[in-house]
Amino acid sequence: MPQNRKITLAKRPDGMPEPSDFSLVEEVVGEAPADHVLVQVDTLSVDAFIRTMLDERDVFHGVTPIGGPVVALGVGRVIESSSSEFTVGEWVSGPMMAQTHAILPAAMLNKIDPASNIPPSTYLGLLGLTTGITAWVGMRAVGNVQAGQVVVVSGAAGAVGSVAGQVAKARGATVFGIAGGPEKCEFLVQTLGLDGAIDYKNEDVDLRLKALAPKGIDLFFDNVGGQILDAALDNLAVEGSVVICGAVSQYQHLEDVQGPNLYLRLAERNATMRGFTVDHYPQCFEEASAELGTWMADGQVTLPEHEISGIEKFPEALIALLSGGHMGKMLVVA
Repeated sequence: MPQNRKITLAKRPDGMPEPSDFSLVEEVVGEAPADHVLVQVDTLSVDAFIRTMLDERDVFHGVTPIGGPVVALGVGRVIESSSSEFTVGEWVSGPMMAQTHAILPAAMLNKIDPASNIPPSTYLGLLGLTTGITAWVGMRAVGNVQAGQVVVVSGAAGAVGSVAGQVAKARGATVFGIAGGPEKCEFLVQTLGLDGAIDYKNEDVDLRLKALAPKGIDLFFDNVGGQILDAALDNLAVEGSVVICGAVSQYQHLEDVQGPNLYLRLAERNATMRGFTVDHYPQCFEEASAELGTWMADGQVTLPEHEISGIEKFPEALIALLSGGHMGKMLVVA
């Protein structure tokens, strides 16, 4: 039987995770029980929600136990199957965890169509549930983005933000992205084709929003929270809307989340603010995948991948994601 290498939680982080919070464990893989599949993991998705699962509290996504494997979605190839649904050699996606081999119930896996000629990693990024489909649902189903609107996206150089901005552009909106540093801002304009960018590390976000959107923001898609959310609230247009997708600036201290302080702007401007998670919109998945696939094929939407090789580098990749040390989709090649 093959050797499995997995990343487990050694201790709970105090603020930003550190490499010492994790352990690399090696073990012999057992046999797959009835209706289970053994998958050799190829690529893992590194997502911000993973951080929320490392604290000792009953949060929305659940809690990773000490000594338990770190949660991660992934793609891989079936190398053993006791299920009639899957055969050896097929590619699948599912909750692989941060490891090189995963034994999972067949019901937890989805087949990846090899005839599509789409790289398997795309099903974690542009066509992935926690990335492209989340961005599509937030912009289209929740935000109801319209042509001619002024749209602002925070965390715009990250995976979800990158796709969200491009979805709004594809729908005919004027889109500005907020990101940290000149390199990321150049990425937003030159690579993703957004109409402008705000460098929150070196610019006054409030003043830049007033300059770029003098009539106000029609739709704000938030991945960050905190002070950036307040700046957007202060610059909302009358009957504008805010979509809360995430709040990565707050994930290190969920027991003391900051803001928003300016929520009364919603009442003053007859505006709305609505949060969502993608699992509430399964009826949208097929349409989202189809439209994203069409835009990908004709070059309207792209999502660069930031790959780190080696399962032992998973903690490093997660820390880089949470500290903003990447652009596009963060992946670990197991």
